[in-house]
Amino acid sequence: MAAHLSYGRVNLNVLREAARKELREFLDRCAGSKEHEVEKMFTLKPGSLPPADVKNIIFFVRPKLEIMDIIAGNVKSEVKQRSHRDFHILFVPRRSLLCEQRLEEQGVLGSFINIDQYILDLIPYDGDLLSMESESAFRECYLENDQTSLYHAAKGLMTLQALYGTIPQIYGKGECARHVANMMLRMKREFAGSQNQILPVFDTLLLLDRNVDLLTPLATQLTYEGLIDEIYGITNGYAKLPPEKFIQKKQGEGGKDLPTEPKKLQLNSAEELYAEIRDKNFNAVGAVLSKKAKIISAAFEERHNAKTVGEIKQFVSQLPHMQAARSSLANHTSIAELIKDITKFATYLNYGLSRIVASEAFFDNLTVEQEFMTGVDTDKVNTYIEDCIAQKDPLIKILRLVCMQSVCNNGLKQKVLDYYKREILQTYGYEHILTLNNLEKAGLLKLQTNARNNYPTIRKTLKLWMDDVNEQNPNDISYVYSGYAPLSVRLAQILVRPGWRSIEEVLKMLPGPHFEERQQLPSGLHKKRENRTTLIFFLGGVTYAEIAALRFLSQVEEGGTEYIIASTKLINGTSWIKSLMDKLEAPPF
Repeated sequence: MAAHLSYGRVNLNVLREAARKELREFLDRCAGSKEHEVEKMFTLKPGSLPPADVKNIIFFVRPKLEIMDIIAGNVKSEVKQRSHRDFHILFVPRRSLLCEQRLEEQGVLGSFINIDQYILDLIPYDGDLLSMESESAFRECYLENDQTSLYHAAKGLMTLQALYGTIPQIYGKGECARHVANMMLRMKREFAGSQNQILPVFDTLLLLDRNVDLLTPLATQLTYEGLIDEIYGITNGYAKLPPEKFIQKKQGEGGKDLPTEPKKLQLNSAEELYAEIRDKNFNAVGAVLSKKAKIISAAFEERHNAKTVGEIKQFVSQLPHMQAARSSLANHTSIAELIKDITKFATYLNYGLSRIVASEAFFDNLTVEQEFMTGVDTDKVNTYIEDCIAQKDPLIKILRLVCMQSVCNNGLKQKVLDYYKREILQTYGYEHILTLNNLEKAGLLKLQTNARNNYPTIRKTLKLWMDDVNEQNPNDISYVYSGYAPLSVRLAQILVRPGWRSIEEVLKMLPGPHFEERQQLPSGLHKKRENRTTLIFFLGGVTYAEIAALRFLSQVEEGGTEYIIASTKLINGTSWIKSLMDKLEAPPF
C-alpha cells in the first residue's frame, strides 16, 4: 500500500488497488499461471529488444500509430532471430482498431497471443491528486476538435463514482466541461438499472476548461514545487537535477570524478519535509529548512545524553528516521541552492558572470509578467520581448510572454501582432509559422477586435491581483504567484462561498457556458456534512501552483471544504506551449 495516497479525506489507495487488480489479472492470462513476477521493464525503443531470459513479452502502450511501427520492428527482429517468445499487447486506456490495422499492415498482428485494453484513466499521484497524463488533451480539444480525451475523462469519473459513490452536485464552466458532464449523465442513464449504494465521498464535482483561464499556466510559478517544475521539469513524479550540488565531499578529496548523471528524485508527500515545503512560496522555504536543520542537529546531539541501556535503545530505534530526515534535508537544501542560483540576483564576485546573467534574466522576465498581469503597457510592443528576440532567447520563453500579453489585453492590435510574428519568424525560422497558427487557433494569440477588453474588469471583480501579498504567512491564494491569484482557483473559491450567482456577469465574460447539474442519490444516502469534499477536474491541464493554491484553501477555508484535484495532465507554461508546437518540415528532394 502507498501510505501517502490515504492520508486525506479520500483514500485514493482504493482506486490504485482496483487498477493493480486489473493489471494482475491480465498478467495471469499472459503467463498462463498465477506467477506474475515481472522480470524486467524496458522503455520501448526502435530496433531489437534488449536481451532478457523470458518467455512472455508484454507491450504496455498508448494507442498511437507511431508506437505500432516501433512494436512491429521489435517483433520482426525477434522473428528474424528465431526466438520462441510469446507476444502480448496491452493498450492504455483503450484498445484501438486503427492500431490493430497498422499491426496487420506491418504483418505482425498474428504474432500476438493476447491483445487487450487496460482502463487506466486516472492515475493517483498523491493523496489529493489524480492525473490522466494525457499530454495532448488540450491540443486535441482545441486544435484538432478531437474529444477522445474528454470521453476518457468522463469514463474516469464514472470509475471514481463506482468506487466512491455518486457525486450529487456537478458544476462546470466551459465547452469541454459541458461535454464531459453530458457524457457522464448519458453513461449514468445507460446503467439506470443498477443503483450505486455507496455513501458518497465527494459532495461536489467542479469541471473547469483550461481555456477559461489561459493566463495562469503562462505565468512563472513561484512555489517550491512549481519552480522545480519550471526550471527542471517534474515527469511522472520525478525530477532530474544537476548532480554537482548533491556531492558529499570528504576531507582531503579534490574535485575529481564528479558525477555526470543527473540526480533523480521522487517528489511526493511520502517524504515528510517535501510535503511541508512544496506548496510554500520559494521565499518562505529557506526559513523552514534552517529550522529543520536545527531540530535534526539537536536530535543527533541527544545521543550524548543517552546513559542507560533503555535510553540508548530508544535512540537507536529512532536512528533510521533521523538519518532519513537528514538525507531529505540535504537533498532539499541542495535543490533550494540550485533554484536560488537561478532566481536571485547574486552580488558576490565569486558567483561568476553566467550566474548573474541567469538571475537577472529571471527577475526581468518576472517583472514583465507582473506588468502584463496588472495591465501595464499591454497594448504596445514590449521592449523586453524585443530584446529577448534580438538575443535569440529560447523560443518558448518568447511565446509564453507574447501569449500572456495577448491574453491580458484581450488580443493584440494588428500592427503589434504582425510585428511579433515577423520578428519571431525572421529570427527563429519560418518553420514556426504552424506553431503561431496553432497558438491563434487555441486562443492564446489573437487579433484584438472592436470588443472591449474584459480582463481589467475580471481582474478587479475577482481580485486576481493583490498588492499586499504575504509570502511567508499567506492569507490569500495569490502567494503562489507573488501577487496574482489564479483565476481557476478563484472560481473554485467563490463557488463555495458566496456562490457563482454573485459573479454571474463575470462568468458571462469568460469563454463557454456555466452550468449546474444534480444527480439523484438512492434514499438513505443523503447525509448532511459540515466538512465538504470537492473534486475539481481541470480539462486541459493544471499547474503545481494551482494545486498549491487549492491545498491552501483546503487548510484555511472556514467552510471546511477539502479539494481533491484531477486533471488531464500536470503542466507548466513550457510543456503546455510545447504541446502546441509544430515544425514545418522541408519536403524531401
